[in-house]
Amino acid sequence: MMTRSEALELIDEDALHARAAARAGSSDFGDDDYREGLGVLLGAARNSPRLEAIAGRTASLVIDALASRRAAGLTADQKQKISMGRGLVRDDVAAVLFDEPLTVIDPHVKWLLRRKLKEVHARFRHTMVYVTHDQNEALTFADQVVVMYDGEVVQQGTPQELFERPAHRFVGYFIGSPGMNFLPCRLENEGLAIDDTDVLIAGPWAEAAGRYGNARLEIGVRPEHVGVGVLPDPEALGAKLLGVEDLGNFKLITAGLGPHRIKAKLPEEKPVPDDTAWLTFAPAFTRLYADGRAVA
Repeated sequence: MMTRSEALELIDEDALHARAAARAGSSDFGDDDYREGLGVLLGAARNSPRLEAIAGRTASLVIDALASRRAAGLTADQKQKISMGRGLVRDDVAAVLFDEPLTVIDPHVKWLLRRKLKEVHARFRHTMVYVTHDQNEALTFADQVVVMYDGEVVQQGTPQELFERPAHRFVGYFIGSPGMNFLPCRLENEGLAIDDTDVLIAGPWAEAAGRYGNARLEIGVRPEHVGVGVLPDPEALGAKLLGVEDLGNFKLITAGLGPHRIKAKLPEEKPVPDDTAWLTFAPAFTRLYADGRAVA
């Protein structure tokens, strides 16, 4: 049995790796060192208030049952829980960094572990920085999401803010499934003319477009904010119906406006157009982008 000071040393990940390296003669983390470290930490909890508090944190990850297991016999999600526990048990940790921790984990187990991480965060209120290319993971975890593109932070905000008011073209494309529709346009006769069509869109975006005359202009609107009608409407855009995908709780409509493709989510109870879909864009959620950045 190790002393309490040795057990406390094992809490420090660097010290733990150093002990493993000294025993194994390499930088690899040995099975026996893992088992001894975790076992001592949990077993000594009853003799130390600090270790008891630490054991309470690690118990929230349900890793105490792994104390007698060899590292080689642990699953990917169990190893991730233990890695997180190393951050939770240290008093000098200001934030816990996760760098795509769920990439290699089975989808069902990934969902369970995401839920467990949310529970741990809600209980202990540690700052967690979570790096991921998966928008679902980002929106599931985050109070605040930071989106980077080409090495630059292009937007920071809540999941709702990123969805409803994407500040950059990439945010509109990346957040949401499917992503935002983009229609290249130009300023013409106090309106916005959609490129390669005879469509002219009136609205508040034209004034903003006038300030960016040399920029690449695009109208952006999410499929959720595109209305689909079956009858001709002078206020709507007539687009050729190209496809319908029934996804159970809604239908995903694909319509053609000249060479451009527009996606729209149609509630299950709404009728599907036969040939021409009459599209409307919700003004409050329609954005103008100049060189990829939202300007109106």
